[in-house]
Amino acid sequence: MAFSPDGRTLASGSKDRTVRLWDLAGRRSIAVLTSTDWVQSVAFNPSGTTLASGETDGSVHLWDVAGRRGIAVLKGHTEDVRSVAFSPDGKILASGGGGFGDFTVRLWDVAGRRGIAILKGHSQQVQSVAFSPDGKTLASGSGDGTVRLWDVASRRTVAILAVDFYPPVAFSPDGRTLATTGPAFSFDVQLWDIQGRSVIETLAGHTLFVNSVAFSPDGRLLATASWDQTARLWDVAARRSLTTLTGHTNQVNAAIFSPGGEILATCSTDQTIRLWRLEINR
Repeated sequence: MAFSPDGRTLASGSKDRTVRLWDLAGRRSIAVLTSTDWVQSVAFNPSGTTLASGETDGSVHLWDVAGRRGIAVLKGHTEDVRSVAFSPDGKILASGGGGFGDFTVRLWDVAGRRGIAILKGHSQQVQSVAFSPDGKTLASGSGDGTVRLWDVASRRTVAILAVDFYPPVAFSPDGRTLATTGPAFSFDVQLWDIQGRSVIETLAGHTLFVNSVAFSPDGRLLATASWDQTARLWDVAARRSLTTLTGHTNQVNAAIFSPGGEILATCSTDQTIRLWRLEINR
């Protein structure tokens, strides 16, 4: 899932080969974009005019949001694209190769609709990609049990963090902290000091693998989604769990905050999206 920057629209991708756009105020679907394969990931550009989607067939689709139509198909990955992310200035799109034999991160020139770099180093599928708020660093999480930090300008690895397998990644709004999973088979979440490349806290509570991590826009909350059919909200400063959200009947695949931070969206293999209004005394 992904919220548009103005918070009015939610995009969701599905195994049914569609991307749906939802009007948040009306709680209704306003567009169905038919793609070529299972849609594994979606992301809005910073202006909200373009949506990117990663497909199981290895393609990355770009969609004109206002026109509800496809505008480009970026080809280069040989199998699944499990994650896509725009740089903060919207000029670069990152995509992670999630299929057997394609363990690369690719960078694309959005305006030119062309590949500009292939980042190699992971030895298993790339599950997640995320840009730092200043756009200088890209994090990628892989099935090889590592998160790599890449210098975007030089296209080189600057750090390798040992974590759980297939880790999600998310930068805090100030860019100082990275959230991911690990250590391996612990079902925990780790907060890393980016500058020191060290773990500053381990958050325990989930009972199965964590699929998703996301910081609230003000950086005070962390949301996590798990195979244990729950999402959790954590107080980042206090390093403690605030609440556990239950209701989904299958694994929770993602949890994301609206741009204003007042709504949390969760999606599940139970084929539902749930919206939670956040009224937490912090």
